[in-house]
Amino acid sequence: MTAHFLRGAALAALLTTPALAQQTDLTIALQLEPPHLDPTSAAAGAIDSVLYSNVFEGLTRFMSDGSVVAGLAESWEINADGTSYTFTLRDGVTFHDGTTMDAEDVKFTLDRARAEDSANAQKPLFEGIEEVAVIDPTTVEVKLSAPDGNFLFNMAWGDAVIVAPESIEDIKQTPIGTGPFTFQQWVQGDCIELARNPDYWGDAPALEAATFKFISDPTAAFAAMMAQDIDAFAGFPAPENLPQFEADPRFQVLVGSTEGETILAMNNKLPPFDNVKVRQAVSHAIDRQMVIDGAMFGLGTPIGTHFAPHNPDYVDLTAQSNHDPEKAKALLAEAGFADGFTTTLKLPPPSYARRGGEIIAAQLRAVGIETEITNLEWAQWLEEVFRGKDFGLTIVSHTEPFDIGIYARPDYYFQYDNPAFQDLMKTLGTTSDPALRSELVAQAQTMIADDYVNGYLFQLAFPTVADARIKGLWLNAPTQATDLTGVSWSE
Repeated sequence: MTAHFLRGAALAALLTTPALAQQTDLTIALQLEPPHLDPTSAAAGAIDSVLYSNVFEGLTRFMSDGSVVAGLAESWEINADGTSYTFTLRDGVTFHDGTTMDAEDVKFTLDRARAEDSANAQKPLFEGIEEVAVIDPTTVEVKLSAPDGNFLFNMAWGDAVIVAPESIEDIKQTPIGTGPFTFQQWVQGDCIELARNPDYWGDAPALEAATFKFISDPTAAFAAMMAQDIDAFAGFPAPENLPQFEADPRFQVLVGSTEGETILAMNNKLPPFDNVKVRQAVSHAIDRQMVIDGAMFGLGTPIGTHFAPHNPDYVDLTAQSNHDPEKAKALLAEAGFADGFTTTLKLPPPSYARRGGEIIAAQLRAVGIETEITNLEWAQWLEEVFRGKDFGLTIVSHTEPFDIGIYARPDYYFQYDNPAFQDLMKTLGTTSDPALRSELVAQAQTMIADDYVNGYLFQLAFPTVADARIKGLWLNAPTQATDLTGVSWSE
C-alpha cells in the first residue's frame, strides 16, 4: 500500500512538473572590443558589431542579404528631381530612457553628422544634405544639393543611426537608442550586456538577454567555444579549427562573405610610397594566395581593387598586380631604391592582420623591403594609423558596404589625392541610371588599381561557430553587425 502510494505520488509529481523552459539568453563572442559605444563618432566597426540594429536604429537599415529596408522611417516620398526625401516616421517610438523619438531627433542627428566640427567617421555620407526640415513630429524633409542615388543606402549605415540630444553627452559610455535591446553594462576588457527592451515599437526579440564577450586570442577563442563557455563566436578568428567544429554535432559552422576588402594600406603621402612605382613594386611583391592560405587557411577571395567580388559590378583586376618579385625589384630600381628601403608595418589585432603581416613582411623582404612590425591594440591603431596617419604600411579590412568613395577623400588615412577620382565619385553620386552607374563604378575600380593606391589582398570571409541549437544568426555580413533581432534557440 505504501509503495503503491509512493509510486503514484512520484508519477503525479512528474506529470505536474513543468517542461524545461526554452533558453532565452545568449553569450556571443567577438574578437574586437569597441573603443567606445557611439557609432556616430568613430571609424571602429567593432561598435556596430555590438550595437547596430540591437541598440541603435536608423531611418533605413540593412538586412542580412544586403538589401535596404525601412527602419525608423516607415515610408518616404522622393520629389521628381530626386533632391527631396520626405520621411514618415513610425509613430510611438521611444528611446530607452523613455523620451519620444520624433522628427526633431532626426534633424539633430543629421545636422550633427554634417556639422563643420562633426566627428562622424563617414561625414561625406551627409555632405549632400542642404537642409533638414521638421514638418511635424512624425514627418521630416531632407533636402539635397543634388540628386543622390545612394541616399537611402547611406542612411542605413551605422554612422547614420538616430540619436537624441538628451543622451548625447554620455553616449560613448551609455548608449541610448530605440532598438529591441537596451544597454545594461560594459565591463571593459571583458563584455557588454544587453537586455530585451519591453517597450520596443516592433516585434519583440526571442532573446531576453545577450552578452557580448571579447576574446582577441585565437587559441582562447577555440578553447572557450569547445568548452561551451560561450554559445557562439561571430567572425571566428581561428579558421584552422573550423573542421573540428564541423565534425562535432554540438556545433554548427556558418561560413559567409563580408563587405570586407582586406588591404595592405600604403601611406600615399609618405616617401617612398608617394612614388607610384614603389606602390606598384609592393603590389607585385605580394602573393595573395599565400596570404589567404597562411593567414586564413584558404578562406578568402583574391581581389585586385577595392570592391567586393560578389557585387555584380566587380571588375577582376587581380592580374594587374600579380605576384612577380623580379618585376617588383626592377620597379624599385627604377624608383631609385635598387637596394630597397625600410618602413613600418603597424598591425591591428585581427588574425588576418597579425598572421598576414608576418607573411607579407617575408614577401617584401624577398624584394629588398624591410618592415619594422608593431602590433597595436585597436584603440592604438585608430589613434596612430587612422587618425594620426603615422605609418608606412598597415593591414586592415574595410567592412563598410560599397565604400570605394573613401578614395575620394584626400585626408583619409592612406592619403590618396586624385582630383580625377574625386570628380568621378561626384558624377556617380548624381547618376541614377543603372547602366551608367555600373560603367562609372568600373572606371573607379580601374583607376585606383592603375594608381596602385594600396595592395589589394582578399575579400574577408566571415566564419561563425555556434551551438547547433541556435537559429537566426546572419550567414553573411553585408555590414559589420551582429544582429540578434531574429536569433532564438530551437526547442
